[in-house]
Amino acid sequence: MVGRVKRKAGLVAAAERIERAAPLSCALCDRPLGVKVEWHHPVPKSEGGRETVPVHPICHRTIHATFSNTELARGFADFAVLRAQPEMARFLRWIAGKPADFHAPTRGAR
Repeated sequence: MVGRVKRKAGLVAAAERIERAAPLSCALCDRPLGVKVEWHHPVPKSEGGRETVPVHPICHRTIHATFSNTELARGFADFAVLRAQPEMARFLRWIAGKPADFHAPTRGAR
């Protein structure tokens, strides 16, 4: 009986730690995250990146539709630089008022 109580207490504590550590906003658009969250490598894995940041699915698709992995690795790993690009700035102005789980088809900018 003691094992079950300890295990349940451990699960509750783990859930609380995850809740506290959960990201609250998208790394690109800074809107609150919704139910679906994707993890983006600012420096692509193919270029040696390991770190990931949480983003909305639509933001993630827009990043990869707009920039190649080589471009992301060379100069756009910093989100401030990425946000300053004209194509991305236009997207960010458009997405700013949308709800967290908003989805729309994403086209390539090229």
